[in-house]
Amino acid sequence: MRLTDLHRTTGFRLATLFLILFGAVAILLFGYLYREITGFEQERIDDWLIREHAELQREEPDELVARFEHQNQFDPRHQRPFGLFDATGKHLAGGYAGDLPAIPVFDQPFSMRLAKLPDHLPGRCIAARVPDSRIALQCQNTRELDHFDEELLHALLSTALITLVIGLVGASLIGISAMRRLDAVTASIEEIVAGNLSRRLPMHSKRDDMDRLVGVVNGMLDEIERLMNEVKGVCDAIAHDLRTPLTRMLGGLERAQRRAKTGAEYRAAIDETIVETGGLLRTFNALLRISEIESGVRRSGFTMVDLAAIADDVFEFYDPTAEDKQIAFELQRAVSGPLDIQGDPNLLFEALANLVENAIKFAPHGGHVRITVFRDRTSAGVTVSDDGPGIAPAEQQAVLRRFYRGEASRHTPGSGLGLSLALAVAGMHGMSICFKDATPGCEVLLYKPTE
Repeated sequence: MRLTDLHRTTGFRLATLFLILFGAVAILLFGYLYREITGFEQERIDDWLIREHAELQREEPDELVARFEHQNQFDPRHQRPFGLFDATGKHLAGGYAGDLPAIPVFDQPFSMRLAKLPDHLPGRCIAARVPDSRIALQCQNTRELDHFDEELLHALLSTALITLVIGLVGASLIGISAMRRLDAVTASIEEIVAGNLSRRLPMHSKRDDMDRLVGVVNGMLDEIERLMNEVKGVCDAIAHDLRTPLTRMLGGLERAQRRAKTGAEYRAAIDETIVETGGLLRTFNALLRISEIESGVRRSGFTMVDLAAIADDVFEFYDPTAEDKQIAFELQRAVSGPLDIQGDPNLLFEALANLVENAIKFAPHGGHVRITVFRDRTSAGVTVSDDGPGIAPAEQQAVLRRFYRGEASRHTPGSGLGLSLALAVAGMHGMSICFKDATPGCEVLLYKPTE
């Protein structure tokens, strides 16, 4: 992003908006302070003029000339020029030289230029009619007050200008920082689009709203990478796992073509092909089943389900299988009453059945398999434990992937999709699957955190 695009960034616009709002408030505040300060000084001068005017009204007429001359002796700099004038406006006494100026109003303070004094100084005056048709003019030189007002206004304007410059610099820095972060994010996204799915958007230590958004996007990228790897792994696994049965099918048909002489031999070849084809169809059906579950289309049909009752059904269904293998199969309830959750009873039965079927499959002849329904302070669910070879800690997450076959199950019949289907059902119901080492054997937990 170029610097010419700085004004388009959200950070710069927000900073500029706050600067404008702050400037408007500052102008109102400065105007109020300027008005109050200058008004206070003028009110102080007006109060003094009114007091002088009141004392003048109490003065004896014969003593006015002496009063004005006496005041003039103590005011050589004409800070408070007083003047006494006759009825024709001729100067009689006081430091205000020259004829009487135009009086806009009597007995009230007013502003005017002291034209008869050097530099035509500004002043605040009050005029009064006294006996013998004379006019008394009392003034206060306001040059210092005007100078103070100018300095105050200059200070306020300078402060406003400095604030504006600092605000624009700050807005620019914020905008440049936002541009750099966006450039870094854009570069990362372009690299991801180019095919590097391991790339992640950069995060800072500020933990601001941008970092929260980046964190969500990185989480989404983690999930996308996981799904892509899973799809790749599934494709590789399908190619690997289907190659063997397809090779057997092709080999069987070719042998039947070369060697079969009787109808019985052809039927045997056909039966073998049907068995292999059935296995392939079961694999594809399992994949379609997992995809259907992961799509969540059946979530709309959720009802209140008793997980303990489903555990009872699974126990009854697999009890004959365990008995045939001479496995001690038992069901334990660590809770009394129902264990209700929102879900699909058929899918939950299928998930728990896969766990129990694996436990019975890998338990040794004469071994033990136990289903336990539990509820504690943090979670509720079902555990399935056996005393078989168990799952190595390094493989506990891998066995949940599609088609993955651990070392202990590599030579055992199966497609490697049972745990993947159980995981998909668990995710659909907001549940989790984890493994514990039963030493010997394995314990699988299908649980949901309690709210």
